[in-house]
Amino acid sequence: MKIGHEYDYFRTTVKPALESKLDEFRLLGYKIVTEQELWGYLTKKKWKKPKKNVRLFEIVEEIMEVKVSDYIHYATIEAFKEAEFDLDNEEERKKLLK
Repeated sequence: MKIGHEYDYFRTTVKPALESKLDEFRLLGYKIVTEQELWGYLTKKKWKKPKKNVRLFEIVEEIMEVKVSDYIHYATIEAFKEAEFDLDNEEERKKLLK
């Protein structure tokens, strides 16, 4: 049974690239995106099918290529998958509109 993602091995090594990308997100106004969320996007969406014998520079390049719009699109879809709001329930509707 496989635990984690194949590229998790590189995570600490590419941390500066992740931080740089998060800085870019913050400059564009997306201050609440965390390193964990960005890594989740990369492993679940961008690297869904990991390459064999991938090189470190390829991983860094793919991190730096992430567009804010691609991440936000992914995060929106994930939020819809997880959201279980009952719009008939007044309290849950108020939470949604906050």
